[in-house]
Amino acid sequence: MNVRHVPALLAYSPDKMRKVGLVDTPNLFCDAYCLEPGQEQTAHRHGVGDKLYYVVAGTGQIRVGNEEHAVAPGDLVCAPAGEEHGVRNPGPERLALLVVMAPKP
Repeated sequence: MNVRHVPALLAYSPDKMRKVGLVDTPNLFCDAYCLEPGQEQTAHRHGVGDKLYYVVAGTGQIRVGNEEHAVAPGDLVCAPAGEEHGVRNPGPERLALLVVMAPKP
């Protein structure tokens, strides 16, 4: 069994959003996305794999398709395969997300 204490693993970069790998299996991945204020994950899409964003800390904006929503700790957002999606942290605090994708692209 692999037990990870996620808050201790969060790591931020002043240059760009930082991805911290937590779980990687043949079927899925789970990363922590760590965004400083002003950072973002550029909108993109995957032909395969649904992506879940779970907000651990901070507040931000998540866009899926043409909809953008403010998110806060405890919020969960699904970006289905084929839908354009992205995340941004307008600030003023850091944003940490758990991101799970299955099946892996």
